This record gives sequence, C-alpha cells and structure tokens, in this order.
Amino acid sequence: MLTPAARSLEPSALFSGFENLSGVVLAVSGGPDSLGLMHLAALWRDQGAAPPLHVATVDHGLREESAAEAHRVGEWARALALPHEILPWTGPKPASAILERAREARYALLFAYAEKIGAAAVATGHHADDQWETILFRLARGSGVAGLAGMARAQRFAGGLLIRPLLDLPKQALVDFCHARGQAFFDDPSNADPAFARARLRRLAAGLQEAGFCRQKAAKLAERAEKADEVVEWAAENLLRRAQLCEPGAYDLGEIAKAPRAVVERCLSLAVARAAGSKPRRLDRLEFLARQVHEALRQGSRLRATLGGCAVMLNAGKVLILRPESPRRRGIEDRR
Repeated sequence: MLTPAARSLEPSALFSGFENLSGVVLAVSGGPDSLGLMHLAALWRDQGAAPPLHVATVDHGLREESAAEAHRVGEWARALALPHEILPWTGPKPASAILERAREARYALLFAYAEKIGAAAVATGHHADDQWETILFRLARGSGVAGLAGMARAQRFAGGLLIRPLLDLPKQALVDFCHARGQAFFDDPSNADPAFARARLRRLAAGLQEAGFCRQKAAKLAERAEKADEVVEWAAENLLRRAQLCEPGAYDLGEIAKAPRAVVERCLSLAVARAAGSKPRRLDRLEFLARQVHEALRQGSRLRATLGGCAVMLNAGKVLILRPESPRRRGIEDRR
C-alpha cells in the first residue's frame, strides 16, 4: 500500500525542466533510490514528455555480487523497455579513500557514456535523506557556505550536466514506491558499515532528528546557504570580469583586494577553475592562498604558489597570473 508521500510522486512534476534535453542517462545501481528513479522515468516517458532515456549501471568490481547485480538491473530495465548498459570500473583499485575514488570513477564512466550516446545529462536517485546526510557531513568537516547549500537539483560538472529529480523526496517514499510496483531491490552493505563516515552519521540520525535537525530543517539551511552563495558568486563573477586583463589567466588585483574576504576567495576559486578546468577541492588551501595574496599585496611583494593544478604568481604590479601545471606536477600537488 502506498504511503501519502509515495502517492504524491508525479513524474511530470519531478522531471519538470528536463523535457528538452537531448537525452538522459539514468544511473541505476539496484538500490530502491535508483530503481525508483528508473520506474518514475519510465512513467514520465509513458506520459509522452521525456527525452530519450538510457539506463547505465557502473560495476565497480569491489564485491563478488556486483556483476550479477548489474545484469539483474539490466533485466529490470529491459522489462520497462529501457536500454541498459553496464559500465565496468577496470584497472587496479585504490587502497584508501575507496568510496571517494569509486564515486569519482562512477561519474567519469557515466559522463563518458552520456557523451558517447549524445545524452545531455546524467540523472541520479539522490533524495532528501541524502541531502540531509550531505549537509551534516559538510557541517562536520567545517564546510563553507557553498558546501552548506548541499546538492543542487541540476549541477554542471566538467564532464556534463548532473540532474537529481528526486532531491525533495524522502527515501521511504521511494522504498514504498518500489514495493507498490513489485520492484525488488538490493541493499548496499556499505550503507551500514561503520568504517565509512556516512554510515556513522546515519547512526546519529534519530538523536539529531529528535533534537530538531530533521530533513526539513536541513533543506531550509541548504536553501538559505544557496541564496548567500549566489550573492558571493555574483559579486565574484562581476569583479573578476572587470579585473581580467588581455593576457589569458591574468588579473589586476587592485580592485579585488578591496572586496570582502569571501569574495576574494571566490575570485581566486573561479580564476583557478578557468585555468585548470575545475575549482579547488580543498577550502582550507583556498583560504590559505587568499591570506598569502593579501599579505603579499600589503607588503608589495611577489608571490609564487600552487592551487588546484595551477601555478599562481603575483607580481609587484598587483597582477595575478595563473597557469595550468603539467600533469606530473599536478599529481605531486594532489598527493600533498
């Protein structure tokens, strides 16, 4: 029997705004979240509003059961008349940070497949409980306002567009939906493994919800943080545009240096992203560079540093120059 939340799952509303995409790759692992996404997308297609849909399952090869599970997902997809592809993660596996590296590999494989078949976006089954955990995880790590904005419904990555149509739905609604559709699903054992940070956070869920930090409060925090982050981004974009010199990767810091610290940091982040192709991954390193730049400007001195795959140089004329590092140098930086 469907719960009220499960009964409210209206595909046209959930996928609103994505109708004109050239195609969507549905990332389906076999859990209730992604299988719920697959069934809802099939209903969306049946309503006549969906672009071409494709299902892809990444087989990380980290568990003995993963290959069989990926093939089973293919059977479920084809039962809904959806094409399915298994994307294996090949090569040696890392000895540490395994979940992070697996996530990076998953997105790389999914975006590469989307590009291959001409699909504009990859869709995942992230839901409201995932958003709550993400915000809590980032709070625990001392994240900035951009991190507290949580996951976005649509987010542009270097590889392409990632969409999360189910972000406002609780996980239980998707579990109930799968049950109502007669759809079996797999449980990922890592979700309950205390060796992983997110599993440990889930064990705190009941106490935090009792204290008042529930999904709804987390969503409100994310909404307000996103509004604040948009202001910083807007100010930094405008300031950096005015500071751009004719030479690529060169900026006059005279005006930027007068801005609030958060805007200066965002200017540096955007400049690195333009030079290296992606924003710096470590906020503490970005903050440290901003302090270095501020001190060098105050003293009228030169500066040489690295950040996010970029060589950063400040000359005596308050001109900041960013150049991409060689792949070898970038590898050294990433291991620090």
